[in-house]
Amino acid sequence: MQFNRGAKDDKFLLNLYERLLYPRMVEDKMLKLLRQGRIGKWFSGIGQEAIAVGSTLAMQSDEYILPMHRNLGVFTTRDIPLKKLMAQWQGKVTGFTKGRDRSFHFGTQDYKIIGMISHLGPQMALADGIALADVLAKRQKVTLVYTGEGATSEGDFHEAVNVAAVWDLPVIFLIENNGYGLSTPKSEQFKCKNLVDKAIGYGIEGVQIDGNNILEVYDTIDRLATDLRKNPRPVLVECLTFRMRGHEEASGTKYVPQELFDEWEKKDPLNNFESYLIEQQILTSDLAIDLKIQIKRDLELEVEEAFEEPEPEADSSQEESDMYFPYEQEVSKPLQGSTEKRYLDAITDGLDLAMQKYSNLVLMGQDIADYGGAFKITDGFTSKYGKGRVRNTPICESAIVGSGLGLSINGYKAVVEMQFADFVTCGFNQIVNNLAKTHYRWGEKADVVVRMPTGAGTGAGPFHSQSNEAWFTKTPGLKVVYPAFPEDAKGLLLAAIEDPNPVLYFEHKYLYRSLMAPVSDGYYTTEIGKAVTLAKGSKFCIITYGLGVHWALDYLKNNSESDATLIDLRTLQPWDKETVRGAVKATGRVLILHEDTLTSGFGAEISAWIGEHCFQHLDAPVLRCASLDTAIPMSKVLEEDFLAKSRLAETIEKLLKY
Repeated sequence: MQFNRGAKDDKFLLNLYERLLYPRMVEDKMLKLLRQGRIGKWFSGIGQEAIAVGSTLAMQSDEYILPMHRNLGVFTTRDIPLKKLMAQWQGKVTGFTKGRDRSFHFGTQDYKIIGMISHLGPQMALADGIALADVLAKRQKVTLVYTGEGATSEGDFHEAVNVAAVWDLPVIFLIENNGYGLSTPKSEQFKCKNLVDKAIGYGIEGVQIDGNNILEVYDTIDRLATDLRKNPRPVLVECLTFRMRGHEEASGTKYVPQELFDEWEKKDPLNNFESYLIEQQILTSDLAIDLKIQIKRDLELEVEEAFEEPEPEADSSQEESDMYFPYEQEVSKPLQGSTEKRYLDAITDGLDLAMQKYSNLVLMGQDIADYGGAFKITDGFTSKYGKGRVRNTPICESAIVGSGLGLSINGYKAVVEMQFADFVTCGFNQIVNNLAKTHYRWGEKADVVVRMPTGAGTGAGPFHSQSNEAWFTKTPGLKVVYPAFPEDAKGLLLAAIEDPNPVLYFEHKYLYRSLMAPVSDGYYTTEIGKAVTLAKGSKFCIITYGLGVHWALDYLKNNSESDATLIDLRTLQPWDKETVRGAVKATGRVLILHEDTLTSGFGAEISAWIGEHCFQHLDAPVLRCASLDTAIPMSKVLEEDFLAKSRLAETIEKLLKY
């Protein structure tokens, strides 16, 4: 292994050696503890330390790094105390996740490190968002994100690199090519000769380096980062290395040919660098031994202290509240005066006012810039706010939702538009595993609103008409709002943008241009989690939301003798249980109406709650009126039969017969 010290002085090289030695000795200690049964799991990075240590030292201390689970050297090089790391690994209450997650599945703003989730690829999109925030704020910073050779097969890799390339984001995508994804060799993972060749397809620079040579790693990342701070753009770096242990210790290494171990043992990053320093008379064997003795002594002390740290105490209410960033909404009341607006225009007005109020708000979505979006909701926004804050995106929902979270981590707000709510499936993982769980796991907010143009009624067929709100109402950590009127469309949107928690904002496409009503002028917000009573009666109550509200209003208008209470939930997570309880108590008969399919629709949750908490007030079974348990057909005739509206009258008649 050839080392080129360049202009580095002895002090720097010795520091580099100590930084490299420390995580190796921590790993040795962890393996002993694993054999002793004192820890339960370990992902070893032995043989790969030069990548983590060298690249981290090349970054500025306030620049974000997004590592993987074999990058202990990132955390130690950023000087996180081992006691704190050990508490994290042991699930102690003093760990970064308070016992809620393991390994390096956490982030820390104090050290500017954002850890991974088990899905491997999604953190690359977060890096895009973090870097975008720096670009918008005119900060000359670089973001470094790691991935393995296996994750380069994932769509998340493609999406994140492509977005960074299109937007000229200063991100270093570092691939640790260690030859295996668990037991699958690289020959079964990709056909290209070198992963760095993938850079060509994205029109960006690619660099391949010896990942076991710490000076080559440091010099390469330092050179690139220095350049990228002044000339923002992404770069792909492939680090050739080898995993000397199993994917995790339990998996073993029997699937790896012995000759590979023999070959790569000669390339050990620590042993080679130590030998080089001794040859250069920068380090002596005695000094190396003394240093190892001192590190071992410190390790033993911190490890044992961590074992004495307290275990978490179960507190159900605390666990539930920690799913969300602490926030109490202060409702802004409407000013005097109102203007007739279409549902669509109310959304436009809300976005416009939010962009004026929050200079750190970024809108992202397909075709939303000069084109104004598929439904023209953001028409004219680029001329007012510029393409930096109103951003056309490639067709890559996962990367854009992830970028929204990255923006939030780095001090911005984001509104992401799904062109159709149906397309959210392509960003599902980012929403339910990153947005929803981030605060619970390590206390960071996810200040992202996802706009969801939803619903049927336009004959758009199975992939442009779904009602998929129930996918998200069962996911803790998300808030879900669903306005039925222009007034609420504006007020709930502004409330969602104010809220530092992730909010799914469902907006019904059928109502965009078909519904017009007075909308309060100026800035105001509608209370999230508060239903509204649109009609009061004593015979029965209808509980609904979205387009179902208008179906119910039409029914009551055409059946003036109905004497019914009508509840518009407006928010589905959290939903207004007390208003529902009051309506059930006052009427004794309940119909739950929604556009979604019957089985496992959100109405099932409301029905179960009423049966459990309001049984004594019921004079009849709780009935649900929902759409058929089929995909949504395109034909208007078939669509009408599919929708719950076609069965509303008969379901009410059935309810009243009890």
